[in-house]
Amino acid sequence: MRTILFILQKEFRQLFRDKTMLPIIFIIPVFQLVILSFTATFEIKHTRLVVVDQDRSAESRELISRFKGSAFYIVTAQAETYQQAAEFLKNGDADQLIVIPENFERNIINHTSTDLLLVTDAINGSAASLMSAYAMAIINNFNQYLIVEQMPSVTHTEPIGIESSYWYNPRLNYLTYMVPGILVLLVTIIAMFLSGMNVVKEKELGTIEQINVTPILKYQFIIGKLLPFWMVAMFELLFGLAIARFLFQVPFLGSLPLLLGVAAVYLLVVLGFGLFVSTVADTMQQSMFISWFLLVVFILMSGLFTPVESMPDWAQYLNKLNPVSYFIKINRMIMLKGSGFSDFSNLFYTLVVYAAAVLSLSVWRYKKVA
Repeated sequence: MRTILFILQKEFRQLFRDKTMLPIIFIIPVFQLVILSFTATFEIKHTRLVVVDQDRSAESRELISRFKGSAFYIVTAQAETYQQAAEFLKNGDADQLIVIPENFERNIINHTSTDLLLVTDAINGSAASLMSAYAMAIINNFNQYLIVEQMPSVTHTEPIGIESSYWYNPRLNYLTYMVPGILVLLVTIIAMFLSGMNVVKEKELGTIEQINVTPILKYQFIIGKLLPFWMVAMFELLFGLAIARFLFQVPFLGSLPLLLGVAAVYLLVVLGFGLFVSTVADTMQQSMFISWFLLVVFILMSGLFTPVESMPDWAQYLNKLNPVSYFIKINRMIMLKGSGFSDFSNLFYTLVVYAAAVLSLSVWRYKKVA
């Protein structure tokens, strides 16, 4: 135990003496959390709309005003013809165009059906689906308004009354969904990069051979190398939770000790991957490239930006080997739902087995090449 404490003392001294490493550990993650939380959004706001009003009536102006009054739309131009409006889409100056035909108001007054043309730039398929949904909601709302306006004497009742209730995110705020996942992402990056580069740094400096001939045992060396970064990552998690609560107003409904307990096990998995990378790489540059390759795969398949359920079946099975997806799901369950241990016990036990397997493999690999 005393030997481990000496190694820890040495690692912390070396860590705090490195002037370039301190900003990476304590300042950059804060900026990343703040910037990514505001920019990594699924919401589509300020959709640029071009209007072709061929009717120029009171009803057409009413429909256009509803688009102007929406927080999701900006009417950037009103074209005379469809061909002029299409040029805006081709040049990338608009996202949608809507064509209101002639006799629009007259057909409404005569109680006959009328058509609208809605064209959406669908290069980004998911964004196009959202924009179309927003437009259809406005048009349907306008349609209901016309029914009431044209037939005021008729009592309009819906056959089925619908009352919506949004659990766990009542305001439908994307920050509530994204911040817990981004927090996991930053903790993972810090733990994997630091643990992966630390042992490699000893190789580059040529001190690894000196350490190997000392009476220090393998497990003492590995604990002394990994424990400081485990502590740093736990501190980053606590600091990030404080930012999430007080800056982004993300609720925390669950148990903080429970979350920290799960994070402690999860970080063993990440540190194990970092240690394994350090046994494979010979330079810090190699370590960074290998770590980044693993992180890109883990992050893209974690469900942070795209739902896991939308992936192909083979990808969903492959994702069972992704520890980041486990902790993102657990973190959201604890923070947003107030879930207890029984709600995610299977995921936690998977992380325990994962940690034991990865650490064992990394220690074995280190013994083989040291």
